[in-house]
Amino acid sequence: MSPVVGQEVDRVDGPAKVTGAARYTGEIVLQDLAYGAIVGATIPSGRVRRIELDRALAADGVLAVLTHENLPKIAEPPHLLPSLVGAAAPGESFFPMQDAAVHYAGQPVAVVVADSHERAQFAASLVRVEYDRTASVTTIDEARDSAYEPRTLFGGLMPARMAHGDVDAGLAVADLRVDVAYRFAANHHNALETSATTAAWDGDRLTLYDSTMGIRATQLTVAHLLGMPVSDVRVVTHFVGGGFGGKAMTWPHVTLAAMAARQVDRPVRLMLTRTQAFTSTGHREEQEQTMSLGARRDGTLTALRHHKLSLTSPFDDWAEPATGTTTQVYACPNVEGVHRLVRGNVMTSTFTRGPGETVGMFVLETAMDELAYALGVDPVELRLRCHADTDPRGNPWSSDGLAECLGVAAESFGWSGRDPRPRTRRDGDWLIGTGMAAAAYPVAFFMPTQRARARIYAGGDAVVQTGTQEFGTGVTTVMTQVAADALGLPMDAVRFEAGDTDLPNTSAAVGSSGAMMVSAAVHNAAAGLRDQLVAMAVADADSPLHGADPAEVVVEDGRMRLRSRPGVGETYGEVMGRHHLEDAEALGSWTPPPPDTPHGLLTFGAQFAEVAVDPELGLVRVRRLGGAFAPGRVLNPKTARSQLMGGMLWGWARPCWRATGWTRPPAGGTPRAWATTWCPSTPTPRT
Repeated sequence: MSPVVGQEVDRVDGPAKVTGAARYTGEIVLQDLAYGAIVGATIPSGRVRRIELDRALAADGVLAVLTHENLPKIAEPPHLLPSLVGAAAPGESFFPMQDAAVHYAGQPVAVVVADSHERAQFAASLVRVEYDRTASVTTIDEARDSAYEPRTLFGGLMPARMAHGDVDAGLAVADLRVDVAYRFAANHHNALETSATTAAWDGDRLTLYDSTMGIRATQLTVAHLLGMPVSDVRVVTHFVGGGFGGKAMTWPHVTLAAMAARQVDRPVRLMLTRTQAFTSTGHREEQEQTMSLGARRDGTLTALRHHKLSLTSPFDDWAEPATGTTTQVYACPNVEGVHRLVRGNVMTSTFTRGPGETVGMFVLETAMDELAYALGVDPVELRLRCHADTDPRGNPWSSDGLAECLGVAAESFGWSGRDPRPRTRRDGDWLIGTGMAAAAYPVAFFMPTQRARARIYAGGDAVVQTGTQEFGTGVTTVMTQVAADALGLPMDAVRFEAGDTDLPNTSAAVGSSGAMMVSAAVHNAAAGLRDQLVAMAVADADSPLHGADPAEVVVEDGRMRLRSRPGVGETYGEVMGRHHLEDAEALGSWTPPPPDTPHGLLTFGAQFAEVAVDPELGLVRVRRLGGAFAPGRVLNPKTARSQLMGGMLWGWARPCWRATGWTRPPAGGTPRAWATTWCPSTPTPRT
C-alpha cells in the first residue's frame, strides 16, 4: 500500500458539502427551537436613555426582549487573550448590556427572542432606542495627537517595541535611504456563513452549537462569563462556513444566546445578519505604516525602521503584530519595530488572515522594491543579498527555502525577460508591469499541547478523534491521511471526528497551525495504537509474529507482517480476536517548541505578478500570479495548493480593493457598500 500522506487526495467531506448533507450551525434543528435577533446601537458613543419595547413585545411570536435593564450580570468580566493560547478567549475585554453605556456602533443593546427567525428579526426592527450621544472617535485622524505606545499588544503576548542596534546611526551612514508610508482602511472577514450560535440547556448543563474556529476557547470563555464549571459547557462545531480569523475568538453574541435560552427556557439560535458581521466579530484595524531603509551601494542594509499606528477599542491594546516578521527576514544591524495605538469608538479588532504579516510584509517588500530601483539592482538579487542567515537572536533557521523559492518562481514566471523600466510596456491603453515579493510567515509557538485519540475495531475500521475544527481548510481530509498512514490502513477504513469539546483537546484553528500541530498529535495517537497492537502480536505465542523484533514489523492494509518475510503476518483483527477485544485505543499528544528554541522559525516563499493598469480609467487587472513556497512537508498538495491560491488572491485584493467604507453621523459608523473583486483565473503556486 502506497503512503497517502503527500498524495493529492480529494476532500473526504466534499460530497457532504456539495450535496447539502453537511450541517452548519445555522442548520442545527432542536425541538422547540426559538430564535434570537440582536438590536445594535446606532451611535458610536454615549448612553441609552430609553428603550421602547411595547411594539416588539406585542408582535406575534415574541417570547422575550432582553436589555441592560433585565439581562443578568455576568459572573466575571472578560479579559482579552488570543485563542491560540488555549485559554478563555473573549474577543474584547467588554461585555454588552451590563449597563446603559454605548462604546461603538453595532454594540448589542437588546436581544429579541421569538418563535421564528423572521418574527425575531421583525420584532427587533420595532425596538426604538433613544440615546444621549457623546463625542466619538472612529478614525485615526480624529485623535492622532492622543496616540500612545503600549507596553504589549496582541493580548499581552508580544512586545509593542522590538529593537536592536542604533537605527539613527544606521541611517546616517547609509549611501541610500528609502522612506515609504501607507494607509490601510479597516476591512472585514465576510465569511460565507455569518457567525451563528444555538444554545440549549439541560438543567445546569449547557450545549452550544457554535460556528467557531476554537471550540475549547468558546467553552472556557462562556464558562468564565457565566460562572459555570467548564465541564458543564459543551461546544459542538461540525462544519464552519469560513472564518479567516473572525471566528477565532468568542464574541458576545455566543454568551447572549446562552443567556437568552436560559431566559425563555428553550433552545435559542442567534445568527448574525450580514450587516452585523461588520460590527460583531472584529475586523482588521485601520492603520498607517511607515518604513525607512538605509543601505550601502551594494544593497547591504544598514538600518530598518518600521512603525505602525492603528486604531483600537476603548478597552484593549490590540494590534496585529506587523513588525514581528519584517524585522527578521533581512540581515540588518540596526532595527526598530514600534506599534502605537489610538483609542477610538470601535470594537476590538482581531485576527484577519495572515494577521500582521499581510500588511507588514507588504510594506517591507514595497520598500525593498523602491530600494532595488534606486540601486539599479534586480529585486530578486537584492532579496538574495539581504536575506538573513539567522534570526535576530543569531539562531539558524530551522529550514530556509527562500533562495530556492525565489529561483524556482522567477524561472517559472519568466522574470529574466521582463523590462524593469516603469511605464515602458503597453498593451493598447493598458500599462503592463511586473513585480515580485518574498513571503515569510512565523511558526506559532504559543500553542498548548495538542491531543488526539485513535481507536480501531476488530472489524478493521478505525476512528481518530480530536477537538479541532473544519472550516474549509481541508483538515478532515489531511488528518484522515495522517491517521491512515500511521495505522497502515486504507483511507476508506478511517473516520476522522472533530469539532466537539468532549473529544481530546487541541488549540483553536489559528496561525496556520492545524496541519503542523494537530497532525502531529493525530500521528502520535495512531502510531501509538499501531505499536500497541504490534507489541501484542509479537508477545502472543499464537501469533505468527511471536518473538519478532517490533522494529521489523510493518503494517499495510491492516495486516502486520515481517519486513524481511512479507508472507508472515496477521491482521489487527486476528490478534484482537484472540485477546477478545472488540476495540483498542491509544491517546497521543504533541507539544509545540518553546519560545526559546535554538532555531529561528519562519516559513518562506516568493510571489510574482503581472499587472495591467488603465491610467485613464484607474482599472487594475492582474494577468498572472505565480509563486513558490517552502512550508515543510506537504501532507496533501491539492489542499495546500488551494490554501496558497486563496492567500495569493487575498494578497491581490488587499492593496487594490479590500476596504470597508463607513457612513458618518447620524448612523454613527455602519457599513456603506459592497465591492466585488472578480477572479477570472487562478494563480499557480508551487511547493
